[in-house]
Amino acid sequence: MTDISQFSRTTQINRLSETAEWDFIIIGGGATGLGVAVDAASRGFKTLLLEKTDFAKGTSSRSTKLVHGGVRYLAQGDIKLVYGALKERWRIFKNAPHVSRTQSFIIPCYSFFEKWKYLIGLKLYDWLAGKYSIGRSIFLSKNETSKHLTNLKKQKLYGGVRYFDGQFDDARLAVNLAQTAIEQQACLLNYASVTAVLTNAHGQVDGVAFVDLETDRVYQISGRVIVNATGIFVDDILSMTSSKHSPLARPSQGTHVVVDRSFLPEAQDALMIPKTSDGRVLFGVPWHNYLVLGTTDTAINEKLEEPIPLEQEIDFILSTAADYLENAPTKADVLSTFSGLRPLAANSGTSQKTKEISRDHKLIIHESKLVTITGGKWTTYRKMAEDTVNSSIQALNLPWADCKTMTLSIHGSETTSSSNPERLANYGGDAAHIIALEQSNPNFAKRIIPQLPHSVAQVIWAVRAEMARTVEDILARRLRLLFLNATLALAAAPAVARILANELQRDADWETEQVRAFEALAQGYLIGDVKNQATTF
Repeated sequence: MTDISQFSRTTQINRLSETAEWDFIIIGGGATGLGVAVDAASRGFKTLLLEKTDFAKGTSSRSTKLVHGGVRYLAQGDIKLVYGALKERWRIFKNAPHVSRTQSFIIPCYSFFEKWKYLIGLKLYDWLAGKYSIGRSIFLSKNETSKHLTNLKKQKLYGGVRYFDGQFDDARLAVNLAQTAIEQQACLLNYASVTAVLTNAHGQVDGVAFVDLETDRVYQISGRVIVNATGIFVDDILSMTSSKHSPLARPSQGTHVVVDRSFLPEAQDALMIPKTSDGRVLFGVPWHNYLVLGTTDTAINEKLEEPIPLEQEIDFILSTAADYLENAPTKADVLSTFSGLRPLAANSGTSQKTKEISRDHKLIIHESKLVTITGGKWTTYRKMAEDTVNSSIQALNLPWADCKTMTLSIHGSETTSSSNPERLANYGGDAAHIIALEQSNPNFAKRIIPQLPHSVAQVIWAVRAEMARTVEDILARRLRLLFLNATLALAAAPAVARILANELQRDADWETEQVRAFEALAQGYLIGDVKNQATTF
């Protein structure tokens, strides 16, 4: 039986006094930071991770939900990146099967040339996967393609190429990584904002100061290795060590639109549009019985914790989908829309080209001995972490310890049951604990609201075992509802706030403020007429 008391935020706060000096202090609780925490802790290093909001609050919960080698990077000739990502895709399937699965994709072809162009490219993709292959690419006739994607436009359709990649739930994997790190004896805190990076007399980093945002208490913590894994905010941490550093990153925005599953009715396959007007690919991916369309690539100037989709991005996604779908979604059909920010290489000019810092990640050990890791993608999070810890050991003279994460099972993967209800499918072994909670109290088995399958016990579990602290934490990243159907998320907010207030022993004012804050947040996930019609529940 899992000892969920170890996942209590209070337990984690109390652990701060048990260690005078940490081997690794990691700033940032997204995919990269969580991966580093799991890697370092599993090697036996005393590891502390600090996240200023919630785990995976930023880009790490806002992906296209794909575990993939990167077909478009193959087209760009980046063979090494694709080969490495295909190996990591396989490891995610092996280590976290409860939150990842194989997904088939179909690329529609409208000419003989397109058929062979995409088929040859994807055969190379299969070949690169080698023993890590998860399926064989094949050509489908026009009739076969139409049978698999019944809503696809048939005029001039020549056929389609079907290939296989992976799908996952990004925020659920992030939560499970946090739990895994804690099980490996790491200390993890969300809502812990780093305010300073401390240096010694030689100008080398040797600790951090942070404030617990729930209590306003300030801590100063010593550490041998300080890792800056803050994504688009890497320059904010670098500024704490040097006022003269050159900017490393600027943001590019990727937006997604979520619509009803009926726009790819009954299809087991996802749609991949290989070339759009901005030179990217566009996916239509079935996810949690909805359909996610995206993504864009828009250079912007602001680094926001809660980026807002631009109207032109939404128009672009919908118009591109309309080029391929007979019954195409309009703005009135959008149930939710969300954006994430990826880091681009900063430049001093005025170029608007969105060249990413590196999809193969960039690791820098600065003169101050601060370690910065940025770039990369979710699929390669484990390899990024391994490289970061290896380089830190060598640069800062820590005792060598071998990496353990190639075969380390992620929390929840140890026992899975095919009999779990669909609403608990991504919980893996934890589904049994939630079911036990529901059976322990009839009130825990009740639905949050009648329109949703999620139970009260799922909210309680998120607080007790997943360090959820706010309505947003629950509805955005533990249950994923805000990303799927923002109107239903709004309807669920008061009930979730009541459960949270009871679990966290908060008063009525806190409960009211939580609902108000979530209502304001959710407006950014609604568009046009949907936003105007959304009721304040």
